[in-house]
Amino acid sequence: WPSIYVGIDVIVNQETPPHLDKVSAPSLLDLLVSLGTHDAQFHVLDLGSIFGYQPGTMIYLAGKLLHHSVPKWEKGERIALA
Repeated sequence: WPSIYVGIDVIVNQETPPHLDKVSAPSLLDLLVSLGTHDAQFHVLDLGSIFGYQPGTMIYLAGKLLHHSVPKWEKGERIALA
């Protein structure tokens, strides 16, 4: 299907260490979608912010410019589309 995104990553039950997205364009936002049954949090280190990342959450982020991560969560299954 047509998309403005170069690719889609499917992340299943994996912690995401702090990183910058290498393939993203600095002038565009990345879309992250949280699915599953988990209680994870989304960290944006450069802003010193922590956001709830419950299933159904969608986050637009300048992933090439802002370090971000999803550390270990307590319970449930996590599926993320990025």
